[in-house]
Amino acid sequence: MISTASVSSVAVTTLVEVLPTDRRLSAELLSDRSGLAASFSDAVVASFVGSSSAELALVLQAAAGIDDALGTAGTAVSQADALRPALEAAAATLGPGVLGTARVDRAGWVADAEAEVYALTDGGVTVGWFALRMHRPTRPATDAASGDAPNLGRIRDVEMTLAVELGRTRMSVRDVLSIEPGSVIELDRSAGAPADVLLNGRLIAHGEIVVVDQDYAVRITRILDVAEGDA
Repeated sequence: MISTASVSSVAVTTLVEVLPTDRRLSAELLSDRSGLAASFSDAVVASFVGSSSAELALVLQAAAGIDDALGTAGTAVSQADALRPALEAAAATLGPGVLGTARVDRAGWVADAEAEVYALTDGGVTVGWFALRMHRPTRPATDAASGDAPNLGRIRDVEMTLAVELGRTRMSVRDVLSIEPGSVIELDRSAGAPADVLLNGRLIAHGEIVVVDQDYAVRITRILDVAEGDA
């Protein structure tokens, strides 16, 4: 059985590589977490639901050097948006699943025994923390009437965000700040190529853009399996 510490070690290593900073940060597992609750009072947190479910939290101080990723005076990109790609990378190491909305909130669960907390350091100086709490897997009985596990029935009516993406591009913060009405942004997708259909940011299908009663819509052309969606 893979230990929680091993899982969290892979997650934090991946996260550090994706953080929007030019600092060479290192991660160190903390055995003494006393007094850390205050540090996680304004953390960027997100929940991961999938084959392994977990809570993730990330705190970075100004010394971590992410100011450039946030834009001038932090007004161009929110801290949650700037750090979400790093949380997504960490969550991807946990297996198939969906990462929920990243938001700034208190992560009081860092004091729980199940949580693993890492100090993020730059030259031996702590500039932030990353915490991961795995949820213990359960094997619920199946509801004979619906064929679904009872726990799944509880979330049938939970709303999720379905988005259609025509393409992407990578831009520097300087280029983003220079965007104005009339600017043309070239995407990494050729004309006529299928659009991506994403559920809570996770790729689940391909489709083509159509018009229905003067409204844009997407016609699903292919449903992806788990392995294709992770690729």
